[in-house]
Amino acid sequence: MPFDRTFFVTTVTWQRTPLFRNPQKTELMIDVLAHCREQKKYVLHEFVIMPDHLHLLLTPAAGISLERAMQLIKGGFSYRLGKSKNGSVWQESFTNRIRDEQDYQRHAEYIRMNPVRSRLVESQELYPYSSASTKFQEAIITAI
Repeated sequence: MPFDRTFFVTTVTWQRTPLFRNPQKTELMIDVLAHCREQKKYVLHEFVIMPDHLHLLLTPAAGISLERAMQLIKGGFSYRLGKSKNGSVWQESFTNRIRDEQDYQRHAEYIRMNPVRSRLVESQELYPYSSASTKFQEAIITAI
């Protein structure tokens, strides 16, 4: 896999509001991520949605900048949430370009283990809002 266009992204909710403690809002974010992926705007390798932030490991499609991919995700979520005109949802994102396979694996593991480190679950596959969840692993297998 070429890593020159693969990124680890962290984006935080406005003032670290625990927006994603609400399951409906978390499912809405999952829908936005899936919709953009289905439109082939990016390859979503790994993700986790925490109460006040999310981590993504993604590769934007050819012709799509990382900035545009994040605009589609964050803007799409804000719009569907109904916050397009009144109130902020997001703070600035932080990104790291993935350098090689070892860097990719390190960031993937960080994403998978984030709910465990935060003591939300005891095992990564038990967290329902992560690519490590068994429900998403099964969805990935059936999509191939």
